[in-house]
Amino acid sequence: MSGVTDLPFRRIVARLGAARVVTEMVASETLATGDADMALRLAGAGMAPHIVQLAGREAHWMAEAARMAEANGADVIDINMGCPAKRVTTGWSGAALMRDLDLAIDLIRATVGAVAVPVTLKMRLGWDRASINAPELARRAEAEGIRLITVHGRTRDQFYEGRADWPAIRAVVEAVTVPVVANGDVQSFEDADAILAQSGAAGVMIGRGAQGRPWFPAAVQRYLATGTREEGPRGAALGDLVAEHHAAMIDHYGPQRGIRAARKHIAWYFEAAEAHLAVPAGLRTAILTSFDVEAVGRMLREAFDDRAPRRAA
Repeated sequence: MSGVTDLPFRRIVARLGAARVVTEMVASETLATGDADMALRLAGAGMAPHIVQLAGREAHWMAEAARMAEANGADVIDINMGCPAKRVTTGWSGAALMRDLDLAIDLIRATVGAVAVPVTLKMRLGWDRASINAPELARRAEAEGIRLITVHGRTRDQFYEGRADWPAIRAVVEAVTVPVVANGDVQSFEDADAILAQSGAAGVMIGRGAQGRPWFPAAVQRYLATGTREEGPRGAALGDLVAEHHAAMIDHYGPQRGIRAARKHIAWYFEAAEAHLAVPAGLRTAILTSFDVEAVGRMLREAFDDRAPRRAA
């Protein structure tokens, strides 16, 4: 979810009721050596809890970055050993660490030893189907002090293809005593029921299912607690939410970068609303290409307000 779960997005998801939100992946060495973009990803002090996800390949830099995150208000440090992106795994970070469990444990030990806050771990099932080693990594991670483990039900070589293997997560659940959270392809209330039943996990993490639907994690949380199925906002309420998100991106990144960064979120909102809202193609194009911040805000409310007449551009 790098490039997605920035501070504006997390604040909206949390405001709508999600109990936990996690930062974008923060590269440990570049953070510790003063990279401004990584410092921006670290932002979030004041959120409760503030969970910072770190990635890296060297114990020294993982420890330094963890200390920085804790000093900047992190309540939890999450270690990423699940990212499948080539630019990450080529540098022996993310899911590549599942090819070298001794190195993975060195990083975990350094991170846990550097901070007083809890440290958690995100992983995949393994590097490929010939090396499903998530249960072994989970056991060793728990012995080093990891407090919670999240498992995405795919191997690295699957990237996001096919369906996540929810039953395979059960082997991790049975290998450890700490809570295990299941992740991968949760797009509906039925998916949430199924992933918990098939994995035996203690909870659900939602990633891509929240794109264009920042209310969905909270809706799933309430569904699991009460059985109530909530629909997301529509009409003017949805337009206000999208406009709020757009304005928050401008505030966070500045006008030029913010208006570009917001476009992918706006496109996801359009996609999520397609079942009940037809936005004229010209209006959609105008919104996704304009550099006029105020005009985009106005057009967003117009596009999502299904009670109002809308022009084509």
